[in-house]
Amino acid sequence: MSIERQHDLHKRRFSRNLGLGLVLAAFVVLVFGLTVVKVTGGDVSQAISGTAGQ
Repeated sequence: MSIERQHDLHKRRFSRNLGLGLVLAAFVVLVFGLTVVKVTGGDVSQAISGTAGQ
């Protein structure tokens, strides 16, 4: 069995999967960011520096 070139269908499927993966990653980042803001009461700079609640 010889190695064949990749079919056009596989290229389109890969680009579609890549796009969907990027959208899902952006959604996860958005949810994480909203969670951090909600937990810290909107003061993210204090949460990062470790001075929250002082």
